[in-house]
Amino acid sequence: MDINDLRSVVTVVSMIAFLGIVVWAWSRNNRAGFDEAAQLPFAEEQSAAGASRGGNQE
Repeated sequence: MDINDLRSVVTVVSMIAFLGIVVWAWSRNNRAGFDEAAQLPFAEEQSAAGASRGGNQE
């Protein structure tokens, strides 16, 4: 086995890993979790704004 065979194997393994990640990311089973994670920054902003308005102000 020479270096070119090793490069070919690494290329094929990398392509399979990439395609597996793409399939996982676009899977309908993961959509709800990704939608919830996408809203996390906005939820933190809303809770921080509510805390600053409703706190003990003197």
